[in-house]
Amino acid sequence: MRLPGRTLAAQLVWPVVGLVLAAVLALVAFTTWQATRGALGDLTGSDLVVWNQGADAPAASTLAADRLAAAAEQLRTARDGDVVALDGGSYAVGIVRASGVRPERAILLTPVHGAAATMLAAAWPVIAMAAATIALLVPLGLAATGGIARRIAAIERRVERFARGDFAADEVPAATDDEVGRLAAGVERMRSELEALRSRLVAGERERLLGQLAAGFAHELRNAVTGARLAIDLHRRRCPAGTAAAPSDESLAVACRQLDILEEEVRGLLALGKPPTDAPAAVDLDALAAEVRDLVGPRCDHAGVALAEAGPCGTRLVGRRDGLRAALVNLALNAIDAAGRGGHVRISVEPAPPGLALIVEDDGPGPPADLAATLQEPFVTGKPEGVGLGLAVVRAVAEQHGGTLAWSRADGRTRFEIRLPESAVLRAAGEATS
Repeated sequence: MRLPGRTLAAQLVWPVVGLVLAAVLALVAFTTWQATRGALGDLTGSDLVVWNQGADAPAASTLAADRLAAAAEQLRTARDGDVVALDGGSYAVGIVRASGVRPERAILLTPVHGAAATMLAAAWPVIAMAAATIALLVPLGLAATGGIARRIAAIERRVERFARGDFAADEVPAATDDEVGRLAAGVERMRSELEALRSRLVAGERERLLGQLAAGFAHELRNAVTGARLAIDLHRRRCPAGTAAAPSDESLAVACRQLDILEEEVRGLLALGKPPTDAPAAVDLDALAAEVRDLVGPRCDHAGVALAEAGPCGTRLVGRRDGLRAALVNLALNAIDAAGRGGHVRISVEPAPPGLALIVEDDGPGPPADLAATLQEPFVTGKPEGVGLGLAVVRAVAEQHGGTLAWSRADGRTRFEIRLPESAVLRAAGEATS
């Protein structure tokens, strides 16, 4: 529920109305006091002379006797509106005649001031009060509107930044429940939505380009792998093992294993290039992990890395075997490179409630700190000769299965996990959980 006191009208209109009303009341009170003090004082400076018609002397007067004697001749002949001189001052003559049994006339002598002095005396209180009112209202009005004006200017600057494509979040002042506060909150929501929309557009375009690039790589690599396999098969037919031309050794078997690994990487690149077309099926995770260890075993022997055996998990899931195998091979190859000679790598399957996780660990130094936040992005790699597509392949496979790729660093070990949801886990043979 919105509080009426937090509207702009309450913050601007009512304070200004209150200030104006207070100023008007103060002006009226001051003017009334000044008029009472000054104008009545002037009236008390007037004198009254009553002179009966035909009489030689006035019947009554407020003038002192000496002043009356000095002005008697002027007053005798004075007419209404005349100005007479009295004691060095000027007085305006006002005559009121009374008709009756004894005709009389009353002469009112009012001091005459200069026009400028009179106007100044009448105007200066109002001018002074108006100046004081303006001096009070202007700072108070600026104070009342300055905060709101600054908030609106801040919103304007943020909108200009959005127009330039800068959607970086900044510190937003505490929201207030008024029109400007609600506008600021709306602008912040717009910023978040625009940033998310731009991120989706950039990610979509990047994935499209990545898919095209990966498909091209996969095509060329597949051709090379096919040619190499044909050459090995031809050599085996021409030079059977155990003959003088081809003594019995494991060199050809190692070469075939390396080609198998390369084929797994090609499958991973194809997972980036287009959506999978094969239907999910039941996958024995123990057999899958053993197959991956068998594929990368020769690489471990060559690099001097110990590949640890993990206990059986006895779990199956619904998924795409080729994609999962390619993802685990990518993680294992990265772990072997990271561990280095004398290092250790472990491939395992562990519960990760409510689902499970395919885990590859190594005791290498871990990814560079400056790449931690963007490690899963395409073309991001800490290897001098790396391309940066391996983890992108793994993440794509995880997302195809409704899962995620996560990594952590603890106790001197780097741990990558393909976390799969509960819906992919088979509780019993041929029965998937809902």
